[in-house]
Amino acid sequence: MGPRVRAVDEDEDQDVIGFDAAGFAKAALASRESLAAVIDHTLLKPEATQEQVKKLCRETAEHRFACVMVNPVWAALAHAELAGSGVAVGSVAGFPLGASLGTTRREEAAALVKLGVHDVDVVISVGLLKSGDNRAVQQDIRGVAEIIHGAGAVLKVMLETGLLTVEEKLRASELAIAAGADFLKTSSGFSRGGATAHDVALMRGVAGGRCGIKASGGIKTLADARRMLEAGANRIGSSTSVAIVGELGA
Repeated sequence: MGPRVRAVDEDEDQDVIGFDAAGFAKAALASRESLAAVIDHTLLKPEATQEQVKKLCRETAEHRFACVMVNPVWAALAHAELAGSGVAVGSVAGFPLGASLGTTRREEAAALVKLGVHDVDVVISVGLLKSGDNRAVQQDIRGVAEIIHGAGAVLKVMLETGLLTVEEKLRASELAIAAGADFLKTSSGFSRGGATAHDVALMRGVAGGRCGIKASGGIKTLADARRMLEAGANRIGSSTSVAIVGELGA
C-alpha cells in the first residue's frame, strides 16, 4: 500500500494547509529584487562552455538570484566565481534520468557539497517509483538527504512530473517529503513536458507548509513565473531569469 497523500481542492484556501500562495506570490512579484531572490539562474545544457558559466555567475551576482544552477563539472568554477558574493551555488545529481545507482547518487552529492555546492537538485528514481517500490525510492532519497543536510546544504527532489500519473505525483511527493526533501521540484527540463500550474498546485497540496515547491521546465516569461508562484511555488528555475526580472516594471 502506498503512502497516504492529499491534494488541495481547487476551492480550498491554501492558508489552511500552511502556505499562503497568494501572499507569497504578491511579495515575490513586488519588485525585481524580490522576484530575483526566488529564482535559480540555470544553465544545464551539456554543451555549456566555461565562458557561458562565468557569464551566468556574473548575472547571478548582479541580480542577486537565489542561486546559480550548473552541471557538476562546473561546480568548482561557479564556487570560485561567486566567492565572497553571498550567492549560493547549486548543482544536480542523478541528472537528468533518475536512473543512477543509489551509491553513485550519494557519492555525487558528497562530492558536490565538498566543492561548496549549497543547493543539490536530485532526480527521483522514476523507474522504481513507477514499479511501486516505495521503500527503495524513499531510502534512496533519504541516503542523499543525510549527506546533503550533514553539510548544511539544501535538497530539492525532481519528480519529473511529465512522466508520472496523478497518483504517482502524489505518492512521489509524499515519499520525498518523508525522506527529507527541502523542496519538491517539477522537472529536469530534459524529459517530456515541463512545469505546469496544475502540477505545482498538486504538489503544494501534498506539501502544505512542510517543504518548498520549485517549478522548473519551460518557464521563460514573467507570465509563466507568475502562474507558478500563484499556484504555490516558492522557487523558480529558469535559464531566462534575466529577461523575466527585466519584464517586471518595465
